[in-house]
Amino acid sequence: MRVEAYTQVQQVYGSRKTSKINGAEKVRSGRDAVEISGLGQNIQAVKKAVSESSDIREELTAPLKAKIQNGEYDVSGESFADKLIEKLGM
Repeated sequence: MRVEAYTQVQQVYGSRKTSKINGAEKVRSGRDAVEISGLGQNIQAVKKAVSESSDIREELTAPLKAKIQNGEYDVSGESFADKLIEKLGM
């Protein structure tokens, strides 16, 4: 085995490695950019609107709260049982 041939091969591979490193440095010097698609922007807008909205629909619960506070809300046990049986499918 000739030692000179090994060194020549090593030099060839060594020169290619440096060019790869130089190329990588050129890529790093650029700026990264992110673009959000129209669908992505719509999803973000919907998520924001949902997070800002209330979990309780006051227009539905306010009349019931008023009846309970005034002592006017009455649920008959019979109608409750009927709805429970209907819900369970019995």
